[in-house]
Amino acid sequence: MDAEQYELVGTIPTQCVLGEGPVWDGRLCALWLTDIQQAQLLRIDWPSQAITRFDLPERLGSLGLTADPEQLVCAFASGFALCRPATGQIDWLFRTEPEYRGVRMNDGRVDRQGRFWAGSMVEREAGSPPERGSLWRLDRADRSTPHILLSGITISNSTCFSPAGDRLYFTDTPSQEIASYALAPEGSISDRRVFTRLAGEAYPDGSEVDAKGRLWNAEWGSGRVTAYNPDGSLFTQINLPVSQATCIAFGGPELDLLFVTTAREGLPDDRLALEPHAGDVLVYRLGVKGLPAPVFRG
Repeated sequence: MDAEQYELVGTIPTQCVLGEGPVWDGRLCALWLTDIQQAQLLRIDWPSQAITRFDLPERLGSLGLTADPEQLVCAFASGFALCRPATGQIDWLFRTEPEYRGVRMNDGRVDRQGRFWAGSMVEREAGSPPERGSLWRLDRADRSTPHILLSGITISNSTCFSPAGDRLYFTDTPSQEIASYALAPEGSISDRRVFTRLAGEAYPDGSEVDAKGRLWNAEWGSGRVTAYNPDGSLFTQINLPVSQATCIAFGGPELDLLFVTTAREGLPDDRLALEPHAGDVLVYRLGVKGLPAPVFRG
């Protein structure tokens, strides 16, 4: 895929400190995302690009759709909950971090079977638990304990699934390595393989898979989104006007738009002057299409 086959068609001025977790809802023709550090949920209507912000009781790491368009499944900093943005109602399901020990929930997505996966991250080494972060799988909304699939994680990211739902992609960001796992129908994982390795100032952040099984990864630090074929070989790269891409989502009525969330966090003033769109949502039109976001069926 050549650079000429994609174009920047919009820059949505969200100015997030740490924009993350974009999910397209075709029922509403809208994009949901979180500004983690501001403890806000954002809804962007398309094509008007109107932005609605919802204040939250605590920071939100990631989210997923449910069968009710007015309700989301969420991985808040301290655990899993159902959230109704319009009313502010929060129905807590399970606290993964009932007491803050320097670890909070981070990246996550709903899989093809309707389960919500979310991982935690260490953001403060002092006082963090010896088991560090974990990757959790929430199967039901009945307050039963979610399953832990992986532990010993520093920063959970890149959680996404093959089109058939038989492989999980995941990264511990500082490793600069995206791995894939065989995903059994009941939700267990095995057969870890190195999918790709990054180098230099490129750190894998959030990812999503397109309709042909290619993985698109937002790279923190490099100013790129890189897409890989199912065998891990390079498909294409998009050079961004910002250095801190955080996650991507396919959306638009035809699922042919790529929404890229970004961050301003940690950038000094002189760098922000060079990156005025840091924290905004970038929108690209592609020559490929994504898949509808799965719905949590818990």
